Amino acid sequence: MATIAELPRQVARIWRASFQSEMNSALEAHLREVTLVGVKAALETALDEELAAQLGFERYARDMRGKKPPERHRSGYFRRQVVTGYGPIPDLRVPKLRRGNKDRQWQVLVRYQSALQVLLDRTLYLYTLGLSLRDLQEALYLFLGHVFSPAALNRVTLAAQTQMDAWRQQPIGDTPRVLIVDGVWVTVLYPTGETWTDRAGHQRQQVRGQTGVILAALGVWPDGRSHLLHYEVAQEEVAGTWSAFLQHLIARGLDPQAVKVLVSDGTKGLSDVYRSYLPKASLQRCTVHKVHGFARYLTYGDLPSTDPQTGQPWSVEAARGQRRQAMRKQALEIFEAPSQPEAKGRLAAFVNHWGPLEPKAVRSFVWGIKRCFTFYQLDPAWHPLARSTNLLERFFREFRNKADEIGAFPNEDSCLTIFHLVMVREHAKHNRVDFAKTS
Repeated sequence: MATIAELPRQVARIWRASFQSEMNSALEAHLREVTLVGVKAALETALDEELAAQLGFERYARDMRGKKPPERHRSGYFRRQVVTGYGPIPDLRVPKLRRGNKDRQWQVLVRYQSALQVLLDRTLYLYTLGLSLRDLQEALYLFLGHVFSPAALNRVTLAAQTQMDAWRQQPIGDTPRVLIVDGVWVTVLYPTGETWTDRAGHQRQQVRGQTGVILAALGVWPDGRSHLLHYEVAQEEVAGTWSAFLQHLIARGLDPQAVKVLVSDGTKGLSDVYRSYLPKASLQRCTVHKVHGFARYLTYGDLPSTDPQTGQPWSVEAARGQRRQAMRKQALEIFEAPSQPEAKGRLAAFVNHWGPLEPKAVRSFVWGIKRCFTFYQLDPAWHPLARSTNLLERFFREFRNKADEIGAFPNEDSCLTIFHLVMVREHAKHNRVDFAKTS
């Protein structure tokens, strides 16, 4: 991360190399100064009004209720630096009392923070969108003309970690009938117990990246709601880690008798243990994973040499692509049937048509397909929601975008914090039902 002294010069170099427009520096400084004068006046007025509301009388007004204790007496002002969305204010006047200043909580300002809370929240939003801490430092300087120190930016992520910890301890009060579970792989740095010395002579802990998996459970309701219920880091996807995961779900309040369908992509170990914790649940194999799985068994025998629609010659690769697409389309249509008998009829037609051409792929597809029909136990409104892990995979894609940029997370808390921030954003983006209820 660039130092506080280096970043302005770095931004100036990038701007000159990349962009043509350049406002007169004197005019830009004048506009910023004029704007900040108004922002400073508005903030100081808001602080005075907040204190007046607490005391019950305006500045210079007399309180007619007799002698007041020191904590109800004004005692001038102190100066404080604060960063706003329009730039830094180095000398904001904050009113104070004769006693009790350490105990009172401001609504306009947050103690020990150099920036307004709304600015910190927007910074956290950018971090969730994919900006690294280095990118945040550069972007905030570009817009605010103020260089945030690495420690200040880290406080933003620590606030998010506090939020995450509180969420993970909340009880689950509404158990869904459909539970989708899966895992997303990550790389986390763990200390090896050894140390090394950097160029400045400081002792540093030696760390090594290890792959792990974030296990996650997403609940689905028939009115269209879906949101994550729990997540945690495990070393691998095996029966033992899934057992611990389901135990933690139940400990947080999940009703094990209420879950009727457990949707999975066929992850290892889950099928061996889930009945011990969810006795009323039936396992639903993700239909999308099932369809995509047979591609590795395709042999591409008897490929047509011409396009069946245009009659024009085409390449072997084009013919292969057409077969894959056609088989996948017909396979997916099996699970879009409104009833299980009709789905089985479509399956029979699929086998009759493609079996002679691709026997290995068809055998792979048909093997264990019974578990792909579990969702037909539910009412039709549930079918699009419960036949695949798509709802959870969509969220995983967003998380991977951020995780790929980071590479290796410095620790598990950092990894889970990013996961939580992406979860909050995705839930707000897609759960229109909840938004309608609160708006």
